[in-house]
Amino acid sequence: MTETFDIAIVGAGITGCAIARQLARYDLSICVVEAANDIALGASKANGGLVHAGYDPAPGTVKAQVNARGCELYGTWAQELGFLFCRTGSMVLGFSDEDRAQLEKLRSNGLANGVPELSIIGPDRMHELEPRASTDATCALWCPSTGFVDPFEVAIAAMENAVANGVTFMRSAPVKAIEVAGGEAADGAARFTLVTPAGDVRCRYLINAAGNGADNISHMAGAEEFQMVWRQGNIVVLDKEPRTLMPLYPVPTPVSKGVIVTGTVHGNTVITATAAEREPGDTQTYASDVNALLTGARRLVPDLDTRRVVRAFAGGRPVIQGTNDFFIGQSAVVPGLFQAAGIQSPGVASAPAIAERMEHVMREAGVALRERADWDPIRRAPDDFDRAPLERKEELIESDPAWGQIVCRCETVPEAEIVAAIRRRPGAVSVEGVKRRCRAGMGRCQSGFCQSRVVAILARELGCDPSEVLLEGTGSWLVEGPLKGVH
Repeated sequence: MTETFDIAIVGAGITGCAIARQLARYDLSICVVEAANDIALGASKANGGLVHAGYDPAPGTVKAQVNARGCELYGTWAQELGFLFCRTGSMVLGFSDEDRAQLEKLRSNGLANGVPELSIIGPDRMHELEPRASTDATCALWCPSTGFVDPFEVAIAAMENAVANGVTFMRSAPVKAIEVAGGEAADGAARFTLVTPAGDVRCRYLINAAGNGADNISHMAGAEEFQMVWRQGNIVVLDKEPRTLMPLYPVPTPVSKGVIVTGTVHGNTVITATAAEREPGDTQTYASDVNALLTGARRLVPDLDTRRVVRAFAGGRPVIQGTNDFFIGQSAVVPGLFQAAGIQSPGVASAPAIAERMEHVMREAGVALRERADWDPIRRAPDDFDRAPLERKEELIESDPAWGQIVCRCETVPEAEIVAAIRRRPGAVSVEGVKRRCRAGMGRCQSGFCQSRVVAILARELGCDPSEVLLEGTGSWLVEGPLKGVH
C-alpha cells in the first residue's frame, strides 16, 4: 500500500515531532515516518532534559542561532501543549581564577547569542540561589532562563497536537530505500518514494530528522554525504528530593558541557552526562562512566546522596563527524530534501526554534505555506492523578472507578490513567511507552511492583495475548506463552 503526502518527515524524535507540529498549521498533508514503534526512542529518550539557555555555542554557529530562541519559546510551547516545564535558572560553578576567566567567556558568548540577564556572582549570592551548591566554588555564571523538561513528554505532546491537526504518524516503518524522481518533478508531483516494511510513502518534500540515522537517509536520497559519530552519554537518575535542585554545571570542556546535576519536572535528581565515542548503537552503561558521574556530581553538590540511584542508562548524541554544529537547511544536492541533522546538545533546548527555522527554510525554498482556518495549537494534557488536587481526584474516581485502582504505587498511577495513555492518538503500544506517558514504572522500584499489571492492561486494550506485549522494541517480550502472533 502506497500513500502520498505533501511532506514526509523521517524521525519522530523531539526534532521531527517539533517540526511536524510547526508545519501542521498549514494546508499540507504530512506524514511522520518512524523506524521504531513509538515516539522519542532515540537520543530524545536517553537525555537529561535540560533546556540550556544558549551561552555555550560559539557565536555565529547554527546552534547559537537556535538555542536561545528555543529556550525562549519553551514557555509558550509548554502552555499550548500542556507539558511540564520548570524555568529555574542555572549556575556554572567556578573553583579558580582560570574558571572565572572561562565564565567571562561564556557570559560574552551568551550576550552575543541573545541570552538575557547573565551575570557573574560570588559565593553569597550562589548559596542564596542554591544552598546545596559546593562551598568550594568561588564564583558562578548565573543564568535565569535555563530550565528542564521531560524530553519525551515534549515530543509526545508535539506529536499528539500534530496528529490532532491532521498529521499521519507511521510507526515501525524503518526506511529501507528512497527513490527520487529524475529530472524536474512536475508541479505538485511526488519527488520521493520512501520504501518501508509498513508500506511505501510518496511525498513532494522530504525532511530528514532521523537523528543517528540521518546520514543513512541523506545517502539513500543521493544528497550530502556525511557520517554520524556515536558520542555516548551515560546518565544516572536519583530518587526524589524534598526540594528540586537547580541545574548546576561545571566549566565546560571542548566536547561536552561536563557532568551536570539537575532536578527534573517530577522531583528526581539527574546526573548527566559522560561523553565518549563508542560503537554506534552502544547503549550499555559503564561502571567507569557511572563513577565519573557520581564523582563529578559530588564536586558540585557535596551533600548529594549518590547511594539513592534508581536508574542508570545511556544513549548516543547524533554528532556529524568533523563538525560540532547542527545541519539545518535545504540540501544543496537534492531539491526538495531538507536536512535537520547533527541535532546533538542543545537539541532539546533548540527544538521549538529548529522547527521555526525549518518553516523559514521551506518558505525560502518556495514551499507554499497557507495557514489552515481550523489550526488548533492547543493540546489538552492528560490528567495526572498524582499531581491532581483532591477535588479533581474525587471527580475522576466518581466518573470511573478505575481512577481509584492504583497500579503504580511509586508514582501513584491508576489503571484509568494507563488506559488513557494507550488510547490517546498516537498512544502507547509497549510497557515503556506507557511509562513515558504516565510514569507507571518510573519510580524507585522501577516496575518491580506494577509491570505485570501494565502488561495485562496493554494486552486487554490492544486485543492481544500478554505474551505478545512488548517491553519496548521488536522482540522484547516479557511473558512466555502462545506463539507470537497466534491467538
